[in-house]
Amino acid sequence: MALSTMIHTHLPPALSGGGMNRISAVFVHQGVASDTKLNRGARRLAESLTTLLNLNIEPLCSRKNLQYSNWDSFDDEKHNTPTTSPKEMIADKWRELHGSSDWEKLLDPLHPWLRREIVKYGEFAQATYDAFDFDSFSEYCGSCRYNRNKLFEKLGLSKNGYKVTKYIYAMSAIEMPQWLERSRLMDTWSKDSNWMGYVAVSDDEETRRIGRRDIVVAWRGTVAPSEWYEDFQRNLEPIGIGDAKVEHGFLSIYTSKNEFTRYNKSSASEQVMKEVTKLVQFYQGQGEEVSLTITGHSLGGALALLNAYEAAVNFPGLAVSVVSFGAPRVGNSAFRAELDDLGVKTLRVVVKQDLVPRMPGIVFNESLQRFDDITGTLEWVYTHVGAELKLDVSSSPYLKRGFNPLGFHSLETYLHLVDGYLSAESAFRSSARRDVTLVNKACDMLVDELRIPQCWYQLANKGLVCNKHGRWVKPRREPEDIPSPTGEQAHDLSLRIEMQESYKCCMQAKNLAIC
Repeated sequence: MALSTMIHTHLPPALSGGGMNRISAVFVHQGVASDTKLNRGARRLAESLTTLLNLNIEPLCSRKNLQYSNWDSFDDEKHNTPTTSPKEMIADKWRELHGSSDWEKLLDPLHPWLRREIVKYGEFAQATYDAFDFDSFSEYCGSCRYNRNKLFEKLGLSKNGYKVTKYIYAMSAIEMPQWLERSRLMDTWSKDSNWMGYVAVSDDEETRRIGRRDIVVAWRGTVAPSEWYEDFQRNLEPIGIGDAKVEHGFLSIYTSKNEFTRYNKSSASEQVMKEVTKLVQFYQGQGEEVSLTITGHSLGGALALLNAYEAAVNFPGLAVSVVSFGAPRVGNSAFRAELDDLGVKTLRVVVKQDLVPRMPGIVFNESLQRFDDITGTLEWVYTHVGAELKLDVSSSPYLKRGFNPLGFHSLETYLHLVDGYLSAESAFRSSARRDVTLVNKACDMLVDELRIPQCWYQLANKGLVCNKHGRWVKPRREPEDIPSPTGEQAHDLSLRIEMQESYKCCMQAKNLAIC
């Protein structure tokens, strides 16, 4: 697979356009969008696929069951209400919510406790986009704009009760993949690697609420659906010791390393497993129940499955779950069977109109299993895994109709639809709390009556500041926000000290209780 088929969606407004009957944006490496023959071909192919796959995309002018005839009153109502509901104590039900029974009877209708948890993990995945430096004129392009101690605070996610413990960096052995954001400058923080996600762990208060110490891994994805159309025939490579095979491009990102790089002397796989191992051993050593929840959107959902597979192999008995959004197929039926045997629970959140979850294997996929008696098991056929929560753009009165693959695939669109989902037969939830404005962060999906600009999420003045001489300049990053391999090592040391202190306090508390 050519990894040039996967590009991120966070495009500036100038690149995203406003037409809903054409592909909203195609991002090329130099940051220029044009309606080339290739792009027009991708558009025609995408439009043909919507018909072939029965995606039921409504005409632009068709909007059903609008809840508001007076949108000014909608503004007044929504702007004066909280964006979240009070948190529930779910400690007694955490295993069911984590997928112990494959979310049976929890998805349709969607249990409100599960809805909150899905949105929480989706916001962890969204953080990998919101904090990513896409500025190709920055020497830090491809890194996270904040250090790990400030990440959740800067993005308003401290409310979730988790602390980031490790950043993950990835590279690819495949030449010039376009998912890899690169600076145009010669002197950069890294010429080989990108920030690809992070590891976090629940704090004591959240741990009490959810009934266990939850370790989270969030993987960054890439989007531009138009680029997924280039090549539907992907190569499968073996993983593990059985017949399981996975897409070679995903595996390359997860396992590539080079001793001559700054950030990928160890692979993304080795980085994340080292951190997860440390956290699992520490908290299990204190007698706590521990879970591992891995989340990601698009490419990030594919990496989440590879991560879950490796974690389940290394930690038999550990509760491992994946919550993915708009993720493609990753491997063959043997890979799915091994994940099932290992006890990995996977919840795939998909939007009906989104093309990416139908790839690779848009024609030859798990649907061919009905012919296994005739053909035998086909090792080269891609297969989805786990339970599926299917959403529909047409269910929301706030979303535009028409052909908008960028908007269909946007993670914020997914989270909006999860927040409003009650059941397959129900209307959009009128009591949905999540801020509708977030949908238009990086696309143009909201109805015009809401008067929300498209692709509004960006740094003030596109990152420029006015200095004391009245000149507009790029500011220097705060030293603590500059990525540094030595900083990673220093953090590891401080974290070990912090965990040791926590352990001492725990033992002292236990001794006092005995006395």
